[in-house]
Amino acid sequence: MPLSDHAQPTSVATLIHDVQRGLYGPDPETLSVVGAFWIRQSTQFPGTQQKYRNYYLLLRVGAAFGACCVERDQLDSAVAEELSGQPVSTLLKDERLAVRIAALDAYLNAVLPHRDDARATPMMLPSGTPPVRAVARDEAIVGLLKLQTAQRVGLIGVVNPLVKAIQQQGAICLPCDFNMAHTQDGLIVNQDMQPILEQADVLIVTGMTLSNGSFDQILAAARRRAIPLIVYAQTGSGIVPRFLGHGVTAISAEPFPFSQFSADPTPIYLYRSQGHESSI
Repeated sequence: MPLSDHAQPTSVATLIHDVQRGLYGPDPETLSVVGAFWIRQSTQFPGTQQKYRNYYLLLRVGAAFGACCVERDQLDSAVAEELSGQPVSTLLKDERLAVRIAALDAYLNAVLPHRDDARATPMMLPSGTPPVRAVARDEAIVGLLKLQTAQRVGLIGVVNPLVKAIQQQGAICLPCDFNMAHTQDGLIVNQDMQPILEQADVLIVTGMTLSNGSFDQILAAARRRAIPLIVYAQTGSGIVPRFLGHGVTAISAEPFPFSQFSADPTPIYLYRSQGHESSI
């Protein structure tokens, strides 16, 4: 469902506040986390040198999951043992950002599922090997874009196939990532996103910007400079659509189970704000 006139969040904190006020559905005090999971995962595709390491906190509320990918030492894995049985309202006030993000994502995925959102276009990733499914996912993300030659694209959270896809459209990739020094084809990866926020003509970011606290700054920069912001979200797949048309231009939302955790067909949901259906 689209945002109401009374629910147009300007930040993650205001979104949490609006959820607590009941603007998105039932009182979060009435919903509890029935399962909490900690996942440590790595991926390295055949014939490549890049190893991706991911650490996830997953919370289940009813039939839905909330996900937050974190840095290696951001949370102790024992956190999963303490969170089940807690009301969502309690976890939305937790001092740990990652817990708040996972709880918010679980709540929104439970009360506003993508399948009921008229703005979302579902796409089933094919069954198959991890590379097959990853390529299909990345092609869907690229399908949200129609870049112009020599456009500068800030890529915050580097995925090598996206670097290649940006370059294939004639655009210039400005990569930024805390955990990578070079892209697969040798581009230097900046660890400071601030110059990229000021130089880029388009921003493409991962949902992990929610878990490291940089999403609000990125959102504010996109609004201030009036540039497109595209988010590919495993973390926060239920959160980011609340900002669609209010700073976020397009989204590839992938709720759990993620493509790397299944060989069977699984859905992703593609969103575009009005006025940006055909081009960026």
